[in-house]
Amino acid sequence: MKNIIKMTFVAATAGLVVACAGTYSTIETTVQQPMAMPSVGAYPKTRTVDQVDDYHGTKVSDPYRWLEGEKDAEVSQWVNAQNTLSRPYLSKLPSREHYKERLTALWDYEKYSTPYMVKDKLFYSYNNGLQNQYVMYVADGLKGKPSVLIDPNALSDDGTVSMASTEVSPKASFLAYMLSDGGTDWKTIHVRNIESKADMTDVIEGVKFTGVSWLPDESGFYYSRYPKNAQGNYDDSQNVSIYFHQLGTLQTEDKLIFGFDDKPTWNPYASVAQDGNTLLISVFEGYQANGVYAKSLTDESAELVPIFDKWDGRYDLIGEKGNALFFTSTANAPTGKVLKVEFDKTVKQVSTVINSTEDTLKSVSLLGGKLFAQYLKDVKAEVSVFDLSGKKVDELTFADIGNVSGFYGSESASTTFYKLTGFTNPGQVYTYDVKSGESALFKSIDTGINYDNYETKQVFFTSKDGTKVPMFIVHKKGLELDGNNKTLLYGYGGFNISLTPSYSVSRMVWVEQGNVLAIANLRGGGEYGQQWHKAGTKLDKQNVFDDFIAGAEYLIERGYTQPQKLGIQGGSNGGLLVGATLTQRPELFAAALPAVGVLDMLRYHTPSANARAWSSDYGLSENKEEFEALYAYSPLHNTKSGTCYPATLVTTGDHDDRVVPWHSYKFAAQLQADQSCDNPVLLRVETRAGHGAGTPTWMRIEGYADQWAFLESALK
Repeated sequence: MKNIIKMTFVAATAGLVVACAGTYSTIETTVQQPMAMPSVGAYPKTRTVDQVDDYHGTKVSDPYRWLEGEKDAEVSQWVNAQNTLSRPYLSKLPSREHYKERLTALWDYEKYSTPYMVKDKLFYSYNNGLQNQYVMYVADGLKGKPSVLIDPNALSDDGTVSMASTEVSPKASFLAYMLSDGGTDWKTIHVRNIESKADMTDVIEGVKFTGVSWLPDESGFYYSRYPKNAQGNYDDSQNVSIYFHQLGTLQTEDKLIFGFDDKPTWNPYASVAQDGNTLLISVFEGYQANGVYAKSLTDESAELVPIFDKWDGRYDLIGEKGNALFFTSTANAPTGKVLKVEFDKTVKQVSTVINSTEDTLKSVSLLGGKLFAQYLKDVKAEVSVFDLSGKKVDELTFADIGNVSGFYGSESASTTFYKLTGFTNPGQVYTYDVKSGESALFKSIDTGINYDNYETKQVFFTSKDGTKVPMFIVHKKGLELDGNNKTLLYGYGGFNISLTPSYSVSRMVWVEQGNVLAIANLRGGGEYGQQWHKAGTKLDKQNVFDDFIAGAEYLIERGYTQPQKLGIQGGSNGGLLVGATLTQRPELFAAALPAVGVLDMLRYHTPSANARAWSSDYGLSENKEEFEALYAYSPLHNTKSGTCYPATLVTTGDHDDRVVPWHSYKFAAQLQADQSCDNPVLLRVETRAGHGAGTPTWMRIEGYADQWAFLESALK
């Protein structure tokens, strides 16, 4: 049976609307043409040091090495001076208040996460519009009255304490949840009694990227944490290890279960399987491959049993049925496949139940004896449902360009949920009856915008080496291709991450002004599987930048825009993308927005940055061949004095411990020193903010108001 689902939108009054005392009124949505971009004046003085490093015989100067001392008083003073320049400048831009008003108005709508069931309880998150953090709700079944389970907004006055992740216990008695303070990746684990809505005494520190895996009897859970160093601080430069926490006890009583003492780069994470008899250990060392091992929980003397130890691809646990364990894998299957492992204290048999196809396998869920496989077909969502032998029993396709998420729940679930979104679709949530295969609309999200006034198209352009690359383009209907449209080109291109169609309030505000949004699906991402990913890594990383440049040239050649009206944006690895591209082709763009970027490619892996695992994508400057590739594109090392660079707004957060902010500090200082024209180079550092996750709504609105106003002024 094939289900074809149309992404329908809730009708609204023509034009864009804002709520006022329960009524709606249309308002003017376009900004006035900006005047010439204001002069920035003098940049703060940044001292230099005589630091020169020898990389395989190549001498490399690093005059801003001192900015890596983020906690030094001098660095703090320098950051304050940069903010003292950038904040007033941005606040006075002509369109800044307009953008803040539109962002606030369009952000103010009810938002729902994709619900899921555990036993007979329904869980989901909800935001009433401008709440800083989503609130988690629980209800008894589909028709029960929802009640607040936990409200992170009550945990801090400024909304900067966020709930990073949650895990409901198997019988839905407890919720393990993790909190992040000020955007840091460091989390604390707490436990809440779901019936009483009261926290237990349990608090666990020293964790970052771990999950929580409960025992079936809910007596405790497994997690991974870092040890303390000599100064008494949790240290993520040391080995992470698996611990067991008994509910109701102190963290100091947690039992060390397993760690790789002889493998300092191997990070183990645990999943409980087979009715609590087996602990599955997935070992992370990079983004290309991993290992999976099993440890008996009934026989402490039993040795570690390898399940997948060839490190020939990614192996990720889907779920289990009896003695059968199901995994997705990219081993000899670049677009992904599903494996079944018959396991009883040792591996009895491994078989393929879903073969790889031309389409990319994004994720798989095991529900009610069926496998729900989510695919990307040219970056657009499709879902196929299989029985456990691999026979296809259902298919869901979607008539519009969009994305699907969901299909969460336990193996025994009879009902699951999925959510459809798109660039101009804020979302519809559907229930799916696992037995019958019937879908029903559960919740439609209404923003009050008439999306019939907009269109999304997918195009394909040719990169430098002849590779065909997809790109989404979003704009108002009736757009004239006369080269006069202000356009924002966004990209990422790394770590096997796919940029799928999804709804963004900030982007909608940009597009409603009559501007163009383009999202390029570059190599290095996961849109076409592992081969697409690997084609944008290590010695081939330049392919990513070539793709981005070719996307910009396509937009110009097809009449969407021109260099004076084209801006580029990206964050994290995308910040690297923007930094590398603006240094390689500064004349191609009028503005650049690199956010929380990896910008010093020779030192990203050093102890103060603690990101050595990224070497699976980037390589290491310690290796001569990889150093030469890194040095050739590293944004920090490829600015040239006397060059006119685009207007550039570098943004980061002082609590970012994933991409440490000194990347942005050093790059901004170097770009300011080398800028030869009046285009401003500004550094905006957010306090009590990290890499992006958990950032409160008010802070997001302020940040995007600055960025969009900066673009408006820069794009002539």
